[in-house]
Amino acid sequence: MTESVLPTTRRDLLTLIGKVGGGAALYQAMTVMGHAAESQFTGPPGLSGAKRGASVLVLGAGLAGMLAAYELTKAGYKAQILETQNRAGGRNMTLRGGDVVTELGSVQKVGFAPGNYINPGPWRIPHHHRTVLHYCKELGVQLEPYIQNNTNAFVHRKSAFGGKAQRYRDVVTDWKGHVSELLGKALNAGALDQAVTGEDKAKLLEAMRSWGVLDKNMAYVKSEKLGEQRGWQRPPGGGVNGEPIPNDPFSLSDTLDSKIWETLGFFAEHVMQPSMFQPRGGMDHIGKAFQARVGKQIRYGTRVTKIAQDDRGVTASWTDAKTGAVGETKADWMVCTIPATVLGQIEIQVSGAKKAAIKALPYGNSVKIGLEMNRRFWETEDAIYGGSSFTDQAIGLISYPSHGAFSDGPAVLLGAYPFGVGAYILAGMTPEKRIQAALDQGSVFHPKHYKSEFRSGVSLAWSRMPWILGCCATWTEESRAAHYQNLVSLDGRIVLAGEHCSYYGCWQEGALLSSLDAITRLHQRASAAQG
Repeated sequence: MTESVLPTTRRDLLTLIGKVGGGAALYQAMTVMGHAAESQFTGPPGLSGAKRGASVLVLGAGLAGMLAAYELTKAGYKAQILETQNRAGGRNMTLRGGDVVTELGSVQKVGFAPGNYINPGPWRIPHHHRTVLHYCKELGVQLEPYIQNNTNAFVHRKSAFGGKAQRYRDVVTDWKGHVSELLGKALNAGALDQAVTGEDKAKLLEAMRSWGVLDKNMAYVKSEKLGEQRGWQRPPGGGVNGEPIPNDPFSLSDTLDSKIWETLGFFAEHVMQPSMFQPRGGMDHIGKAFQARVGKQIRYGTRVTKIAQDDRGVTASWTDAKTGAVGETKADWMVCTIPATVLGQIEIQVSGAKKAAIKALPYGNSVKIGLEMNRRFWETEDAIYGGSSFTDQAIGLISYPSHGAFSDGPAVLLGAYPFGVGAYILAGMTPEKRIQAALDQGSVFHPKHYKSEFRSGVSLAWSRMPWILGCCATWTEESRAAHYQNLVSLDGRIVLAGEHCSYYGCWQEGALLSSLDAITRLHQRASAAQG
């Protein structure tokens, strides 16, 4: 029993950061240890030599689509984009005062004060998302630090501490102390069952298996699940070679010899927050930067109804959302970034295997709620500057703005960001009831001011956005094995791209990596065809 539990001691802070701070915080911690999953990005594709007059039709003006058009245009292709919305950027979006959110069954107008905003889609950029960072620099998007992990924020569970929220720092310290004590007792006694009750032993074994990423035999061995926390020999990417290869774990003796706890303790100090970034003034500045380069190539309000191809080219049939007019756009090649949830409803001329892959890929849901408060009481009363407080209620967490610290006047915090059950609970409510639920549940962190300082709010449920019907793709190991390569394959003259075509799902990095992979393979096929 002791041998099964002992290896978990090298995983404690990594797993804890992953559970409390999210996947991006875990990547940061693994980077400190030298095992983080870096991006496969090594630089722009450097495509050249396109056949004179060669054309590419891109479906979707999200980041993947606009990047494809941007790089293909530089390579000499004539690229055009069809976009169903009247805006570019896809999930890369920011809501400000005066904006309108149109969901299935509801319309909201944002009432934030000038300068305030909420990012309902992506909201942070890890330091190792090199593709996003490269294009931000190339396109002139100004970035600022994003505070990912704040040990002065709160954690809350309904069944713990009488339902009262506690400082993250305090709970973490106690957790490490108690587990260390239990482990010490187990080592001294020779068996865990001499230190805990039978019921607690079962709970502890379950916790250790998850905490230490152990296999069904309680052994710490190389696995894909371990790679998600420990890092990769080949990191996740987009396209054909996107599947990651996990690293081999070090021995216990080597890990103990490294005294890694000293480095982890250094990065856990208040002044050593993980390196994260956000565009100054809102995430949509990335989408706007791409739009500034390819905007003239976008046809907005164009709903694709049919996709066909033959030996000579591709054809997209469409309906104009405003006038109802129908039309067709032809090109030599196609990059399709339409989300699988919508693409599965469109007639498309590809192989049966690719159609099956498209229809087999469900999307998870998420909800974000922006709450504008009259003042920054979390700073003045609780000394919280950025970071997030976590709860097991439906809202999942609240996150404090990383910009504008110490400023007067109204400010916006993220009042909810759940996945899973919590997301569907909130999505099933009216926008007004979502706001009320966010205020009720968020009050556990700031009971004196949360409701009294509330000014205005807006919510967005991704499952109710008609142009995507979900937040992001939810692959399983089984579905990837059966369908992933068919989804990303170049089928005749058509290739798909987007976060759903990557191993970096739900991140902008995945969308961009898959786009670069797709257009590189398309260019290779086109070059071979003309030769």
